[in-house]
Amino acid sequence: MAKTILVIDDEPELVKLLDYNLTKAGYLVLSARDGEKGLAAARQHHPDLVVLDVMMPGLDGWEVCKKLRAEPATAAVPLLMLTAKAEEGDRVLGLELGADDYVTKPFGVNELLARVKALLRRAEGQAGSAEVLKAGKLVIDSGKRAVTAAGKRVELTATEFNLLRALAERPGRVLSREDLIARARGDDSAIIDRTVDVHVASLRKKLGKQGEMVETVWGVGYRLKE
Repeated sequence: MAKTILVIDDEPELVKLLDYNLTKAGYLVLSARDGEKGLAAARQHHPDLVVLDVMMPGLDGWEVCKKLRAEPATAAVPLLMLTAKAEEGDRVLGLELGADDYVTKPFGVNELLARVKALLRRAEGQAGSAEVLKAGKLVIDSGKRAVTAAGKRVELTATEFNLLRALAERPGRVLSREDLIARARGDDSAIIDRTVDVHVASLRKKLGKQGEMVETVWGVGYRLKE
């Protein structure tokens, strides 16, 4: 069954370009021209992935991202942001709000298709696994893509889930930032130290007291306390 991709962007020509190329690649494409309509479409159709532009009139991409991540039904949907801003601070902001990856405009269609494929592949791989990992009061269920901390359900983004799972698979072992980002977002993603740090900070916050299990090893990376 074809994967459904929701494109939220106010540029008609770009939407047509993405619609054509994503459809040609075998995806079912839905589109919305503003943030409000995009949110309504996500709630109604439950897409497998969202491609979201940052700069839109009215409800911009930052706000749409926050709202998608705040709702249980869309909290774990892979989210790829499109931004005309190349500054690291803008990319970091998107990651802080819950985006899983980003592409800077102008971009090559092949690059975007590769990012989409990688995000969907990781999400599908996680969903197809029945493995349940336990670490202290953390329970990570890959089959259900569910995490509980001290018995309470925790809503994580796809990248946060993958980071936690990578750490939980190797308790006590230090993983470098490069290792973590490769496992969470793929080897084809741009790697900057701050990217991993932003996701880990968000992960710790969501895990509450159990977030203390994610330890920083200065100058190296992170590990999950045994």
